[in-house]
Amino acid sequence: MGPRGSALICGYTDYHGHLEASLAKLKKKEDCLLCPTGFAANMAFMVAAGSIASLLASGKIPHRTEKVAVFSDALNHASIIDGLRLGERLNCIETFVYQHCDMFHLDALLSDCTISKKVVVTDSLFSMDGDFAPMNELVTLRKKHKFLLVIDDAHGTFTCGKDGGGVAQEFDCESDVDICIGTLSKAAGCTGGFIACSKRWKQLIMSRGRSFIFSTAMPIPMAAAAHAATFVAEKEAWRRKAIQERVQDFRDLTGIPITSHIVSIIVGSEENSLLASRYMLKSGFHVTAIRPPTVPPNSCRLRITLSAAHTRKDVKMLAVALSNCVNFQDVHVETPELLAKL
Repeated sequence: MGPRGSALICGYTDYHGHLEASLAKLKKKEDCLLCPTGFAANMAFMVAAGSIASLLASGKIPHRTEKVAVFSDALNHASIIDGLRLGERLNCIETFVYQHCDMFHLDALLSDCTISKKVVVTDSLFSMDGDFAPMNELVTLRKKHKFLLVIDDAHGTFTCGKDGGGVAQEFDCESDVDICIGTLSKAAGCTGGFIACSKRWKQLIMSRGRSFIFSTAMPIPMAAAAHAATFVAEKEAWRRKAIQERVQDFRDLTGIPITSHIVSIIVGSEENSLLASRYMLKSGFHVTAIRPPTVPPNSCRLRITLSAAHTRKDVKMLAVALSNCVNFQDVHVETPELLAKL
């Protein structure tokens, strides 16, 4: 499988370099840093961010006389949350959590914050709800408050945007996103994480991101496969078109106004979600029950991901199976009919 050391010792090869270059090009950034997982990528950046902002501003090693203020969406991925918690323990980050996609709340928090160096981090496409971050509003606030804008584009990379560049490309704001973090375990079908950024940021994260420094590098075959996936994503745009067609099919067939290929059907309790998942499996669909700690109690759900491999017939059959399992008139409320039908 190749070298078995960290990237800084012996794990980095030309294959990794080619993948970093292709991802940087895809994200329209100067450079890119590979990490063993998307979780590690978020951890590496969040921990490093506490000292990076001061370092960039002064050009010297910071004395940490001031923390970095990080504003995080309430529904951000666990890897972002854990990275921020570690940064807080190191006494270099002060975290402010804003209500999910609430730009009025974020604006108020930014306006009241007296810390000079600010970072806003958000999932671009939220994995458990399927909604997009309000990118245009974030860009407007970035211009107003001069913060560093960081997105986790795990679910938008390759699936969104004209060239598969992700949610920022979809909303035509790539130049306004300073750091783009992602994973290769979703649409790329591989494993690993990445941080697309400037060359300077890459050097700094390499020197301070402990989850990058002390982790074994991605195996060579995986790096080569992910590199090939970037070409597939760029050349075969019909895949993204097919996904959008399936999203429209689902909207037409169910009446549920989804906005992305991630469909979240909230059914309530753990028991009902497990029963619903079992019913869907018997109906021919592998639809997993999502339960705590991934989601809060009593908001357990069925989570569906539409892909280019699905057809309209598949979606129609899925809609029929779901109609026998969940009341589409009120998909966010647990219904007595659910247990009766199961």
